[in-house]
Amino acid sequence: MQSFTPPKTFNQAPWCFNGHAHTVFCSLLFSAPALHSERQLIDTPDDDFLELDVVDKGKNCPVAVLFHGLEGNSKRYYVARLARQLIHQDFSVVLVNFRGCGSKMNRQRRFYHSGETEDIETVLQWVQKQYPNSPIFSAGFSLGASALLNFLKRHGSNHPLQAVAAISTPFELKRGSLNLEKGFNKIYSIRFLRTLTKKIDIKRKTYPDLPIFSGSTLYDFDDQVTAPIHGFESADDYYGRCSSYYFMDQIKTNTLIVHSKDDPMCPYKWTPIKEIENNPKLTPCLPDQGGHVGFWSLPPGWLELTVANYFKSALSNRKHQQIHAGN
Repeated sequence: MQSFTPPKTFNQAPWCFNGHAHTVFCSLLFSAPALHSERQLIDTPDDDFLELDVVDKGKNCPVAVLFHGLEGNSKRYYVARLARQLIHQDFSVVLVNFRGCGSKMNRQRRFYHSGETEDIETVLQWVQKQYPNSPIFSAGFSLGASALLNFLKRHGSNHPLQAVAAISTPFELKRGSLNLEKGFNKIYSIRFLRTLTKKIDIKRKTYPDLPIFSGSTLYDFDDQVTAPIHGFESADDYYGRCSSYYFMDQIKTNTLIVHSKDDPMCPYKWTPIKEIENNPKLTPCLPDQGGHVGFWSLPPGWLELTVANYFKSALSNRKHQQIHAGN
């Protein structure tokens, strides 16, 4: 996408003095705007369901499908704020709740993970049926970005997405998991584990044979619970097979990569810069500040506007190509 130029500057809020400040302050102080969406439950091929929040701008408008991060949901500020900007730009939006992250516990044993692709495929098939004449775009945050990149790698060019944005991606899953046990990052790990263990305890009432978590870290949880439930041999097997660090050169879809250089949860040093820069389908946008899915800018909205402008640029390119083909 030659017509899109990432913004050269990111003017951070002065009180966001480091990556942790961006990450924590945005999470605590940013509220999710009201989107007036409609909740849709869609079936999955394995007799489960997914909860979607949909804002319909019309059957001929472009559609953006948004995926949240680990233990997030469609109501998280970062998802809703991007949705609001896209709605303002006349996109319909579909905000996806991964299994067990919506208002109801899902039916099957499985939950979701960083390499999930089947549920993404189910959502996109539903979107295609609902909006047969609309170009489709997608953005993922953190774990959602990792899952989206795994989907792109698995499907090559055989999917309906026109362009994608991957924001604050945990490119190297094992290093990122272990990094959450260091220093202040332990706060994030404790928060994730609190809700993850609560969910597995609830689900054990239906499936008594589910693994029992006896560890104290996110790595332990992935090794004892995530891996066996989702068909991996171990945490290392899961991380190795799903880490986008190792396949960014294989992505064949126009993708905006947004990652701050002070991300405390997914450190920039594990971003595969060379592979990203050498892949013409990928557009890096790597500000010095922003934290993890935070990006508190002055004026506010830098991240949302950057992603929306990228999608609008892809939309413009698509229309230009259609006109050229028609001639």
